[in-house]
Amino acid sequence: MEIIKEIVERKSIRKYTSQEVSRKQLLEICEAGRLAPSGNNTQPWRFILVTEDNIKEAIIQADHNQDWMRSAPALIVCVADMKCRQDPLMDSTAEDSGSSDLKRVIRDTAICIQNMLLQATHMGLGTCWTGWYEQDDIKKVLSLNEEYYVVGIITVGYSDETPISRPRKELEDLIIGEYMKK
Repeated sequence: MEIIKEIVERKSIRKYTSQEVSRKQLLEICEAGRLAPSGNNTQPWRFILVTEDNIKEAIIQADHNQDWMRSAPALIVCVADMKCRQDPLMDSTAEDSGSSDLKRVIRDTAICIQNMLLQATHMGLGTCWTGWYEQDDIKKVLSLNEEYYVVGIITVGYSDETPISRPRKELEDLIIGEYMKK
């Protein structure tokens, strides 16, 4: 079975060189995210590009002050826009439509982030998806309104480590049912 090289090679990188990442490179990563599929084509993802040291530091502190993040020359904050689900023509008849809408924008933005991680790997960059923050704290740092939900923060840079592949479960252990034509 042949799997796309970037899926196999992608690792969570927590140590970066000091080499800068350009705005052009960050935009290329975001472009891969922009092309992701989303329910009803709502495209809820929004991006905040960060290389400024004082903003990076505030984000890192809000993200549980994870020391390793300081070596990353760039961050991409991936935000879901709840307003995209508030179209009166969309089905929102469920009693929990607010909760359901949040789940949908998180799902769609997570798909977008995976595209971004794979694109960065393709470009020879290392990344790590972080999310050890409280919404109120991270929104305050970024001056975000309530209609936004921060799904993840991606550290981006040139890797200064070569992590070993972590063990994966066997495919047969993950298939819990089959309804296949004979």
